[in-house]
Amino acid sequence: MPLTGQLKVEPVDEGPESGEEQQRELVAPAGNPLAIIDNLVYLFFVNHVVHIRGVAVFSDHAIAEQAFVDHSPESAPPASRRSMEAVRRNLGHLPPAVARLAASPHTLDGFLQLSALFERTTLDPVAREVVIMTVAARNECHVCVVMHTGKLRALGAGEETVAALVGQRPLHDERLEAVRRFTLDVIAASGAVGDDALAAFFGHGFTPQNALEVVMGIGTYTLSTFANRLTRAPLEPTA
Repeated sequence: MPLTGQLKVEPVDEGPESGEEQQRELVAPAGNPLAIIDNLVYLFFVNHVVHIRGVAVFSDHAIAEQAFVDHSPESAPPASRRSMEAVRRNLGHLPPAVARLAASPHTLDGFLQLSALFERTTLDPVAREVVIMTVAARNECHVCVVMHTGKLRALGAGEETVAALVGQRPLHDERLEAVRRFTLDVIAASGAVGDDALAAFFGHGFTPQNALEVVMGIGTYTLSTFANRLTRAPLEPTA
């Protein structure tokens, strides 16, 4: 049975053993579809990039670099441009993480709106940053860790507190440790924490409203950290 559709193989220059040379050496027996398929599979792994009916399929090391780019307001989807301009006006520049998140206007707007709402919760500012840093360190989002390390320092948090959060270690401040511990408990239990965890959290002066605000912070910064890792968002260059 003949193969249908168009298939184009684009070689990647890999020196004297490049896929281009090996392509010339491969000759499938005429009319033998199994041999043709074998050769195409081989060429896929040799050349890394195959176009099947106009759809590009990339090798693992190239997918993220090709798929997620640093958008400007001019190159981004139109629905992302207003939010990107607002971020640039607010910060004076456009962070790479936002430039890549802009590929999805709904995701970009969703995160910005959720993070703004989280900033207005009744958790105090340092407690909010403890939630964020706990999620960021756990999820190994280096962009968020660096950014929120700066925010913690601006709020007056000591270096010992910052280092413990980055290193995922207990905090000496019992109240902030209760926030960190409760955040981890909520994540581990997918929300269904036991009475002991709730009692420990409430025992440090926090409320049921605060407990739900922790859940909000986890959701907001799970979105952010996962998106940053997916897009391979780089750290911002330092002056």
